Amino acid sequence: MNRNHIFNKALNLTHQEINRKVAIHEAGHAAAIYLGNKQKKLPPIFFQIFITSVNDDFQSSRFSSKSDTKYIANIDGGRLIHTLPSSIEETTDGFSLAQKIAYQCAFEADMINILAGPLAEAKYIAQRDRELINSGLIQLNDLHYFGGTSDLEKIREYLECFIANSALREQKITALFLAAFSFVNERSNWRAITALADYIVSEGKSVIECNEIIDVLETANNEPTV
Repeated sequence: MNRNHIFNKALNLTHQEINRKVAIHEAGHAAAIYLGNKQKKLPPIFFQIFITSVNDDFQSSRFSSKSDTKYIANIDGGRLIHTLPSSIEETTDGFSLAQKIAYQCAFEADMINILAGPLAEAKYIAQRDRELINSGLIQLNDLHYFGGTSDLEKIREYLECFIANSALREQKITALFLAAFSFVNERSNWRAITALADYIVSEGKSVIECNEIIDVLETANNEPTV
């Protein structure tokens, strides 16, 4: 799950704001991977968050104030399906019904977790700009504007080996999109996402370890709702 930010001076964004957007995006992925999979009773999976910055002049500049800095963030690990098959039907041939259901659930969970990153960023931007956001106001292709280009490419790869029929693919991605939006929008999940983003920005680390991520998510997710 890669997150690339390239901003030019015309956007007039501070480096703190760029970092916050990156952090929210990756925190959305991370929260879905840990909390979302846990809610679905899926097996735990190891992952880390890596965040680096590279200037156009190729000089390393972590949290640089230059507005032409390119921030690259990605989650290492976090997939239930480690290698995509050419066809899910061929792969599950010979599986029991329970095994097929489990495999499909893992497939769908991975896609929801991928979508959660750009959707978290979209929610953050809407809140920052005091705009309304709901599942009827944002469409799948809009995620390109929230760092979701590589995420949408991964979704396409998943869907191609998941469902052969294009009409059924559209139905499935719509359902997964709504599920991802619902996850991000749920109050305790959003609290966990923003808490992890705060941690990423405040710590200023290039690597956020799995145990750190889980501690922050669990603490924030279990806070009583006021």
